Amino acid sequence: MVSYSDATNEELLNELEELRRQYARYKADIIRLDMTRGKPSADQLELSEKMLGIIQTNADCFDDNGLDCRNYGLLDGIPEAKVLFADVLGVRPEQVILGGNSSLNMMFDTFGRAFCFGNLNSLKPWSQEKKVKFLCPAPGYDRHFAICQQFNIQMIPVPMLADGPDMDLIEKLVSEDASVKGIWCVPKYSNPTGTVYSDEVVRRFAHLKPKACDFRIFWDNAYAVHDLYEEAPQILNILDECEKAGNPNMAYMFSSTSKITYPGSGVAVLAASVDNIEHIKKQIGVQTIGPDKLNQLRHVRMFKNKDMLLQQMKKHADILRPKFETVLHILERDLGGKGIAKWSKPLGGYFVSVDALPGCAKRIYHLCDEAGVSLTMVGATFPYGNDPEDSNIRLAPSYPPVSELKIAMERFTVCVRIAGIEKILADREISAC
Repeated sequence: MVSYSDATNEELLNELEELRRQYARYKADIIRLDMTRGKPSADQLELSEKMLGIIQTNADCFDDNGLDCRNYGLLDGIPEAKVLFADVLGVRPEQVILGGNSSLNMMFDTFGRAFCFGNLNSLKPWSQEKKVKFLCPAPGYDRHFAICQQFNIQMIPVPMLADGPDMDLIEKLVSEDASVKGIWCVPKYSNPTGTVYSDEVVRRFAHLKPKACDFRIFWDNAYAVHDLYEEAPQILNILDECEKAGNPNMAYMFSSTSKITYPGSGVAVLAASVDNIEHIKKQIGVQTIGPDKLNQLRHVRMFKNKDMLLQQMKKHADILRPKFETVLHILERDLGGKGIAKWSKPLGGYFVSVDALPGCAKRIYHLCDEAGVSLTMVGATFPYGNDPEDSNIRLAPSYPPVSELKIAMERFTVCVRIAGIEKILADREISAC
């Protein structure tokens, strides 16, 4: 049997009966396999073990300029760390503010400051506007959407296409509606689809003509150096393109070392125009006396320069690549040609996105849960948790070892096949009981 849509009812019912027998064996074999979030594995975390012993004595706590990193000062980061991360992101050190371990925290704070006080170009705080809307490419990152919900901001889904979000729709919405204040973007290996924004898409972002004078692009460059293969796609620098387009203040770029060193003790980065940075520094000067400068110093001494950091990323890729290839191999082996699912084939990042037949994602999620496989909550990749097609499922292959990943994926594909056949039979008004 190849495509289920071409199979007879009898063939489908026979297939379904066999799949249900297999599924019953999975349910009887009590196991718990976690593919919910893109967490680095223990093997990845061990790559940074050297960093833990870099600072051992008081004498190790001084940077190259003699600054005592144990003490107050430099709320935007130590100079050596700003140079390192500016080089990684392709910006200038004066365009960088360094934070704690979480870029999500920096995004939340940046959003919150605009809400409470306005940004550099605001006429008033967003909280004082009659209505504030945010554009949300979908499928997308659930935690971006959660920030909007936290501030009661109306989210407008924008379809994600092969080369980035639907720019025709974005240009229309941004130019016509002053209540549209921004957009979330993951431009390289977009979460969860793995999409890489094309040069044309980045340039169209930079040339937007927003009706809102304080419109901002939240450019979450989380996977800037997270390539799985040597021949990696590159994206244009949004800050450079905005400056060329005469919109130097329109974008904020975010990144972190969460999946480079330690998620629990990394360094987050905010990059923007110099004017934006100066404005933000005045605001955060009230909020904080500065992040963990000793941690910044550890990172600088661990990597020293961009090339050393990229060598670290090759080691991550060597660990991750077999996991992604395992997922893609089993998807193709078990679902290829059956006409009940399609999936992304990312060259980097942390996720594989699967689209089942419409109306099947919730069914697959519950089948997997009962079979011992934990997935990201269905709908999480859409604003308000509402996938209008009930079809998208995000797979996170990074955390389990390959041996467990094989088991999880074999159970997953059986669940997809069961749900797919049930849907086809239901559409034909044939009982699958």
